[in-house]
Amino acid sequence: MASNPHRGVAGGSLYGGAAPYRSRDGLSTRNATGSEEIQLRIDPMHSDLDEEITGLHGQVRQLKNIAQEIGSEAKFQRDFLDELQVTLMRAQAGVKNNIRKLNMSIIRSGNNHIMHVVLFALLCFFILYMWSKMFKR
Repeated sequence: MASNPHRGVAGGSLYGGAAPYRSRDGLSTRNATGSEEIQLRIDPMHSDLDEEITGLHGQVRQLKNIAQEIGSEAKFQRDFLDELQVTLMRAQAGVKNNIRKLNMSIIRSGNNHIMHVVLFALLCFFILYMWSKMFKR
């Protein structure tokens, strides 16, 4: 709130009988005669307070809407990341399972592959040997 240079003046004579403490330029409070009620007086020079309050109310409403949108977007992204994490865990488990099955398959059939390669190599050497014998004559 804006401070007032006339704050604390005895008697409040500068404000036409109002209390010496002012909350803002254009506003002053004074005690009603014979009661505990406080009256508020607004100077016509500073009557744009309603417009300021209305403008601030609109800005607060906009900020509230933005905060709600940010909250809903954060929730959506959190749910999306949770779902993505579950999907990645399932994919990782599937890959691990397939690698295990592939290793077991290689172990089971690994001896047969080596045997086939050795037999193929012997057959190739035998054919080359026979061919070289035939053409030497």
